[in-house]
Amino acid sequence: MLEPPVVHGPSESPRGLVLWLHGLGASGNDFDPVVPILGRPDLRFVLPHAPVRPVTLNGGFAMRAWYDIVHLEPGPDREPEADVRQSAELLDVLLRKHQAETGVPWERVVVVGFSQGGAMAYHLGLRFPERLAGIAALSTYLVIEDSLQSERSDAAITPEPLPVFVAHGTHDPTVRKWRGEAAMEQLQAVGLKPEWYEYPMGHEVCMDELDDLRAWLNEVLPPA
Repeated sequence: MLEPPVVHGPSESPRGLVLWLHGLGASGNDFDPVVPILGRPDLRFVLPHAPVRPVTLNGGFAMRAWYDIVHLEPGPDREPEADVRQSAELLDVLLRKHQAETGVPWERVVVVGFSQGGAMAYHLGLRFPERLAGIAALSTYLVIEDSLQSERSDAAITPEPLPVFVAHGTHDPTVRKWRGEAAMEQLQAVGLKPEWYEYPMGHEVCMDELDDLRAWLNEVLPPA
């Protein structure tokens, strides 16, 4: 079970639900200051905290992580599949809890993630059995990508491709731009039509990106 998340927005009758997943070593508080910038007080934002676990890439140091990272090279042993699937199950439970509490229809639910959290947003959102409003993947990549073709939910492409916002820094030293582009190509290969945005930045977010994300969010979750 995950720790109680950071929650913003109406306790009753929000017009939509946004699950926002942080990156490696951060917490649900990491994007806390971003929520007011998006200007959507009518939405419930749920910002969970990843479990604390040793991360091989960081010398085994324990930190908040949705999964272990063994190395950064392509290959099936880059991150443990069991870790990814376990975190996806925990996030599925959390998302369903808030959806049930609010009564927000699934088609007004968005999953957002940055870096490692973005990888989890891809994994959860593309396999989710219900039709969502969209996925926003920031400075990220795909995990367990070899199973995407067989596990991709029909709801992600029916009746039309799920809206996917993909953003990346042109000089990101942590998650190289080519990894974001590779994810785009793999999404296209399974029937999606992701929108690509790039910015002159490193492994971070910038105001231009948040402006574009706000516009996209208003499109997939129209305000009253």
